[in-house]
Amino acid sequence: MYRICLSRRGNFGEWRDAARRLLQAGIAPHEVDWCLESEGGLFAAPDRALPGAKPAMTRPVVPASFPELAEAIVCHSDPGSFALLYRLLHRLQSEPHLLSVASDADVVQAGRLAKSVRRDCHKMTAFVRFRELAHPGEGGRRRFAAWFEPDHFIVARTAPFFAARFADMDWTILTPKGSATFEAGKLRVSDEPAAKPDLADSADALWLTYYASIFNPARVKVKAMQAEMPKKYWKNLPEAALIPELVVSAQARVADMARQEALAPPAFHARVQSLHEARQAATPATPLAVLRRQASACTRCPLHCHATQTVFGEGPDAADLMFVGEQPGDREDLSGRPFVGPAGQLFDRTLGEVGIDRGRAYVTNAVKHFKFEPRGKRRIHRTPNAGEVERCRWWLEQEIEAVKPRLVVAMGATALGALTGRKQRLGDVRGRLLPFGGGRSLFVTVHPSYLLRIPDPVRAAGEMTQFRNDLATIASKTTG
Repeated sequence: MYRICLSRRGNFGEWRDAARRLLQAGIAPHEVDWCLESEGGLFAAPDRALPGAKPAMTRPVVPASFPELAEAIVCHSDPGSFALLYRLLHRLQSEPHLLSVASDADVVQAGRLAKSVRRDCHKMTAFVRFRELAHPGEGGRRRFAAWFEPDHFIVARTAPFFAARFADMDWTILTPKGSATFEAGKLRVSDEPAAKPDLADSADALWLTYYASIFNPARVKVKAMQAEMPKKYWKNLPEAALIPELVVSAQARVADMARQEALAPPAFHARVQSLHEARQAATPATPLAVLRRQASACTRCPLHCHATQTVFGEGPDAADLMFVGEQPGDREDLSGRPFVGPAGQLFDRTLGEVGIDRGRAYVTNAVKHFKFEPRGKRRIHRTPNAGEVERCRWWLEQEIEAVKPRLVVAMGATALGALTGRKQRLGDVRGRLLPFGGGRSLFVTVHPSYLLRIPDPVRAAGEMTQFRNDLATIASKTTG
């Protein structure tokens, strides 16, 4: 029998070197007794001298997954983990696909040990609680300490995680299975077991207040909570003292929440009267003003359910020039005014470049409510469908009848379809002056938002030039 005593657990390099010597000497797993030097004892038998490597024995060959598996298993507190690993290593030389045999007893046991170690590492990263020490470290760096009680010898394995995450402070993690210290950017790991220190912290009271305030009684699932935060960790977590009382009172707190009145909706759903609306309300009741007030209560399509407000057209009651876009965007929905977002700002700049005064034109959209898709805290634009455009077309026709423009500009395919009632390619009619009925003309160009979405800078510059030329043509038609 060969007795191999390792200096400590969790040292994969030490086990690997010993296992390689055994394997190259042709020693079978049942001939090896693995132990730790600390477990050798006064009457331990001396190591039997290993024979030299067999001439025909080559370097051990293992699959790529074995080293990672072994690095986890050597950290396990099971005394038989070293022997299990060597047995797997020995068998892999004649069974190269052994680790893929899910029913093999050694493979099953190895998977169980590795999973236990990985879970212990995860719990350490989740439940270590640092407390600040009174005296700062070298260079005035803040010093912290923590106590943790792992199941396995994982301090060296997990310490690099804390070194990377808390690199701006000095800290020590003490455990019964070793400790890790990070000072002035250098990490040191010790195998010596540590005693639990007194880590009282005045900030604990503040943390407990915060934890109690964010505890959601409506989402309490005791079994799920204990699966993620087992009770054995509670004694070292300050918030654990609150958990039993919070769980017991959860039902009563949920009932109190249900009895409370509904809170105010998010800011972008609040229908706050804007300065623009206040001015409109103070003006005489012209046909266009009456139409605007009627549209503010429009429910002709489902878009009104989620939009903040109706975004009606803006401009003089009588204008020779009318611009029609697709629909309001996020900023327009919040402000209640058309073309005030990024596309509107681009539109305004280009109007100024070609000599068109926006204040003398009427600007509106084919659809009066913002259609969007919520994505986190953002609201992403969605194109209105044919039904929504058709239902809102009535308002657009009323605007044209009230404003009586000589030239109507359709910006984008949605506006073109709303004005003409038929679907056609924008490129076929862009830049052309078309008869529109009632002595009016129709001019077609792109929507400014299209220019903002072009990823290629060269193509974007060309399209921008063409859009500017379109507006210059419009300017010449309205001033001639």
